[in-house]
Amino acid sequence: MTSTIDRSTDKGPKPIIDGRRGNSEQFGVYVFVIVPFLALLAAVPIAWGWGLGWVDVALFAVFYCLAGLGITIGYHRYFTHGSFKATRALKIALAIMGSTALQGPVIDWVADHRRHHAFSDKEGDPHSPWLFGSGPAALAKGFWHAHMGWLFDRDTTNAQRFAPDLLADKDLVRINQRFVLWTVVSLLTPAALGGLITLSWQGALSAFFWAGLVRVAFLHHVTWSVNSICHMIGDRPFAARDKSANFWPLAILSFGESWHNLHHADPTCARHGVKRGQIDISARLIWVFEKVGWATNVRWPNTQRLQRISAKK
Repeated sequence: MTSTIDRSTDKGPKPIIDGRRGNSEQFGVYVFVIVPFLALLAAVPIAWGWGLGWVDVALFAVFYCLAGLGITIGYHRYFTHGSFKATRALKIALAIMGSTALQGPVIDWVADHRRHHAFSDKEGDPHSPWLFGSGPAALAKGFWHAHMGWLFDRDTTNAQRFAPDLLADKDLVRINQRFVLWTVVSLLTPAALGGLITLSWQGALSAFFWAGLVRVAFLHHVTWSVNSICHMIGDRPFAARDKSANFWPLAILSFGESWHNLHHADPTCARHGVKRGQIDISARLIWVFEKVGWATNVRWPNTQRLQRISAKK
């Protein structure tokens, strides 16, 4: 027996929200956000008396760069904005690297970020600091919301509307479904390496803490600062339709993401730091990928385009 489906209601744009997180999913969000943050708070006093060594520092740096560049080059510039085309191997590598940042599965992250650009600093933006007004109390509330408060909202962005291309990619769907596996890999691989290098359980535990939990929390707050600080203060040399701004102190830690004003003025551009002296590590690595043939059709900035979007004409 077959049935006929009435698709008369399918016309028009799909809804922004496609449901709400269940209790187990919401509990997972709290764990991923709060546990690494508690580790970060404990890091300073622990560092003075126990455990921090050069092995921990090196592993922290390596896994911070892998996860951070997976977010900036992979999740953001490639999957969200299509700033370049990648080989299948590079696509898969970037998706897995980004997953180890523990900022959510790739399809969910991209859907949220595309929604952010569609409604930037307006109603519908999942993490604008300007949704509650411009007074001191409203901005304090807005900062908290933009930085991390929005993560606790149970509403889930509709990936069918904002990321249908990713949902159609079998590789990305498989990687998306295995987010728990990438979480385990992200936390236990530094611990295993720390134990093997130092030949001790103490080395494994120390690496788990510093290169696992603390690294995740630190990268979380760098990424979230782009959502909060870079929509509140900084320079705005380009004409964007929102309050996005450049905040230079975050440039190196964010691998170039804090040159946020240019990004919102020209979202598909592969380079965010386009002015002299603006360090953009992500763009430099994309350039390397292009040179070795892993990336093609890279959308680099050009003088004419920059002149058109300049705020000072």
